Amino acid sequence: MKKIYIILSIILVGATTFSQNKEFSSNDYVSALKKVTDVMVNDVTSPVAAARYYSYVTLGSNEATSLFYNSKNSFAPSINQFKKIEVPNELIAKSNASFATVFAVFKMAEKLLPSGYLFATEANSLKELAIKRGISKEQVEYTAKLVELVVNQMMEYVKADGFSKLSSYKKYTPTEGDGYWQPTGPGYMMAIEPNWFQIRPFYLVSCDQFKPAPPSPFDLTKTSSFYIQLNEVYKVVNKLSKKQRAIASFWDCNPFILNQIGHVEFGLKKISPGGHWMGITGIACLKKGTSLTQTAFIHCSVAITLSDAFISCWDEKYRSNRIRPETAINKWIDKRWKSVLQTPPFPEYTSGHSVISTAAATVLTQILGTNFSFTDTTELEFGLSQRKFKSFLQASQEAAISRLYGGIHYRDAIEKGVLQGSQIGKYIGDKILKSDKMNVDFIK
Repeated sequence: MKKIYIILSIILVGATTFSQNKEFSSNDYVSALKKVTDVMVNDVTSPVAAARYYSYVTLGSNEATSLFYNSKNSFAPSINQFKKIEVPNELIAKSNASFATVFAVFKMAEKLLPSGYLFATEANSLKELAIKRGISKEQVEYTAKLVELVVNQMMEYVKADGFSKLSSYKKYTPTEGDGYWQPTGPGYMMAIEPNWFQIRPFYLVSCDQFKPAPPSPFDLTKTSSFYIQLNEVYKVVNKLSKKQRAIASFWDCNPFILNQIGHVEFGLKKISPGGHWMGITGIACLKKGTSLTQTAFIHCSVAITLSDAFISCWDEKYRSNRIRPETAINKWIDKRWKSVLQTPPFPEYTSGHSVISTAAATVLTQILGTNFSFTDTTELEFGLSQRKFKSFLQASQEAAISRLYGGIHYRDAIEKGVLQGSQIGKYIGDKILKSDKMNVDFIK
């Protein structure tokens, strides 16, 4: 069979705009980060890799900002193995803080992303915009030199996180036997990043610091916990309401969906789970009216949390190595059954979206409050309606249960994933907000 691959990318190029004030603002920051998201969508960046990129991009931006505020909002030395960025005081005095914050987003993305070269043009355009706004050409150039020093030091930290070693590890081979994960259609892709647990976390002491309880043992006895959960997925998907189907689609966040019509296969690129939560963070900051410094700090807090949550989740996924509902249902219940969402290419337990959504929501709640209502417009560009939430945790709860509606997770993977994410989020939130090494009173 000849396969023709048609890659469809839904990206609103140029959809973001910058404000017209002399000083750069939170709107400018959110717009810049949205461009980073767009490029990651186009690159089909995996969920775990996207969270890593967001972490370093936002950390670089935040640390550039902290140079102008006596490091009150710096993450050094509270995160693992990270040293304070050093830049000459005279260069700081000649630079512009707000321009540095936004400019660093593009310069970090330029260094990090596979298609980072695209940000060279963005960076140059931002310099021109800064001059048009009234920032002197001399100050713009000094700021660019300052950001270059920040980025170079950041990249030394980036290079030591273990990512470069991943390709050298032994190739992953699916385990034979009932109950273990196997590739699923239509692409039958190999497992994504089986060694991601070896990436250096930002705040976690180790990848298994919040190791969840083991999943229900594989057991096809109809009274077993596993079979009851398997049958639940089967029945829920078969009787989905319109609302449940909409929830499943809204939180799909699969970076690459492969569709098949006859002999033609075509791909649809979408935002990652981490990208969705970075979008929510931007929405929340703009609604709250946070300053640029606060906005950079909050985005970095969420990004780092997402990254550590993925490391923790991926550690468990390849330890438990559990079979996906689609594989089990097709083999033992109904060979024609299909999940609503395309089953992603990695083991089932715990649910990634449950872990990272709860972790991100927990940190956002600690920073911005318990009853922070917002309208999530993140998925509008992908043809999905906006959704309203009374709190971040309500949104994360919906994200978690969406995996059952989508037919890609069992209930215990969702519930244990929520617990895992809650523990991670509280741990990191407490580290960020209560550390005596960091003064973050400016957030309140």
